[in-house]
Amino acid sequence: MTRRGVGHVWAVGVFLLAIGGCAIPTKPMKEVKRPREGRALGGRVAVVYCKHYPVNLVGFEKLHPFDINKYAHIYNRLVQDGVITPGDVFVPVPVGDAEILRVHTPEFLASLRDSKTVARYLEAPALGIAPAGLIDLGMLSAFRYVTGGTVLAGRLALEHGIAINLGGGYHHAKPDAGEGFCVYADMPIAIRCLQAEGKIRRALVVDLDVHQGNGTAVCLAGDETTFTFSMHQGSIYPIPKATSDLDVELESGTGDARYLEVLGEHLPTVLDRARPDIVFLQAGCDTLRGDPLASLAMTESGIVRRDATVIDACVRRGTPVVMTLGGGYSSRAWYVQYRSVRHTIDAYGRAVSTAGE
Repeated sequence: MTRRGVGHVWAVGVFLLAIGGCAIPTKPMKEVKRPREGRALGGRVAVVYCKHYPVNLVGFEKLHPFDINKYAHIYNRLVQDGVITPGDVFVPVPVGDAEILRVHTPEFLASLRDSKTVARYLEAPALGIAPAGLIDLGMLSAFRYVTGGTVLAGRLALEHGIAINLGGGYHHAKPDAGEGFCVYADMPIAIRCLQAEGKIRRALVVDLDVHQGNGTAVCLAGDETTFTFSMHQGSIYPIPKATSDLDVELESGTGDARYLEVLGEHLPTVLDRARPDIVFLQAGCDTLRGDPLASLAMTESGIVRRDATVIDACVRRGTPVVMTLGGGYSSRAWYVQYRSVRHTIDAYGRAVSTAGE
């Protein structure tokens, strides 16, 4: 996720949230408002999403490189193109304090009641003037729903094989602090919840966002039941890097051929070493050529092949896999991830439902 500050527009946006709502008030969006069961496509691919994922900044989000409506665009396009119906989607509940405390400290939770502290976590100092209640309503609540979505996706992946949360991948959040527009460490929280429920023992995080998953690495450091693998551009944020179980740094300008070659070299070894009961894929698409916060040079098709490489490897091994969407800041970011999600559904979901059903 991004670490850029966004100035005073964020504070104004949060105040406007009190009278706002979902930025894309479509009928399909209204149908994923309340928690409920969905239908795994082809009995194999579960899609998780909720109307409460987006943060509505009432137009001010256009001044920031992250398209706050990216996940809503993906969901709506999947419905529009008949890839899924709203009834297929599993709608999560927000994560609660008990789940959050499996990874984060009590002091961290308490710090979220202070506007200036949250503003620092979001790297948006101007938010410090907003009432804490509005920040919680407008931003933290959305992050809790998305984190709940990653937890739910973990359970669904164990049941069906593949689960896609149309959000998540907050890989900069640490046990005692947020960072880089990440507050809750959704993948570590999901892993700890599944372990506590006795559903898994071992887990692997494959982080392919262009920025290192430093928070995930810190959250899971020193734990023999987890393995963190991060492939990222070496010359950009975060600096200094944390230490994952395996870090692979890529040079500026790395394109499809070299990226996929490196991934192909390391992924089988990582899967062998980790011996996971479940894999969490952080599929940030800020590796795309032209992303404003990085300088790798992957194509849209290359990113689709990248994600498929991980998912296909998990399927071949019979290992459940969760896909979270992470970062991506170009104007095409949402569409690239739409293509990747659709590719997974087409390959394994054999979706036969139509938008009119």
